[in-house]
Amino acid sequence: MNFFKVLSIAVLFLGVSQMNAQKKDANIPKKETPKQKPADNPTKCANIKEGTFLRINYPKNLWYMTIKDNVQTEYYNDGKDYVKSSLVFLDDCNYKAMVIEVKNYDRIKVDDVFTNKIIATQDNYIKIQSQISGEKYDFVLVKVKETKK
Repeated sequence: MNFFKVLSIAVLFLGVSQMNAQKKDANIPKKETPKQKPADNPTKCANIKEGTFLRINYPKNLWYMTIKDNVQTEYYNDGKDYVKSSLVFLDDCNYKAMVIEVKNYDRIKVDDVFTNKIIATQDNYIKIQSQISGEKYDFVLVKVKETKK
């Protein structure tokens, strides 16, 4: 019988200590989750005109792109294969990419034309909607910050 008394008292103390533990946690201020920075307004479309770009969730050895002097080169397979396009800007946020050279990439052919629209930017991130043959693709690029020498 004494065993049951001791056990019930132990359970009672355990329950009370749990109540107090929960009360103490309630007084701790909650950490604020970081707020996501809003998209640029107006959109900074000029960011696409020159630089090196990576796709979100793609390793650099799988795909990266450079743009210089209105020539866009997309590199695949550690840079061994590529698609080179000439860019014609229709306005600040819309441009066409006409394929002028392809090395070891079967899905894209010379003279293919992509119509691209920059739909949003946020710092060095650029969201693009690309269209070819009536099919639309959305993707996000990040502009690699160049190191000054």
